[in-house]
Amino acid sequence: QVQLVESGGGLVQAGGSLRLSCAASGRTFSSSAMGWFRQAPGKEREFVAAIRWGNGMTYYADSVKGRFTISRDNAKNTVFLQMNSLKPEDTAVYYCAASRPGWTAYGSALGYNYWGQGTQVIVSS
Repeated sequence: QVQLVESGGGLVQAGGSLRLSCAASGRTFSSSAMGWFRQAPGKEREFVAAIRWGNGMTYYADSVKGRFTISRDNAKNTVFLQMNSLKPEDTAVYYCAASRPGWTAYGSALGYNYWGQGTQVIVSS
């Protein structure tokens, strides 16, 4: 089992920044990567970013490239999502997720078997 707890969401004006954190505990060694997904009201959950625990390679959705940065602190089993230049369309509940062992299609939610409870991000115009 892996437990994930997100924090750092909130209300911010367009152009502002937020930093989300995801603290992982439990059998984290069984996961090959961590991802961030988001879900806006009335929309499907979508991939935002992912990072591999081992070599730190990162992957981003086109919509956030150049604005968001995913990083990790292996010693603390924590993953971060630094969000800059936020836009109203970034408003969503953001979820942290731990992937299945060996999963490599990081953009697909199907490969993540542990999810956090979500943290709300609201970007006002």
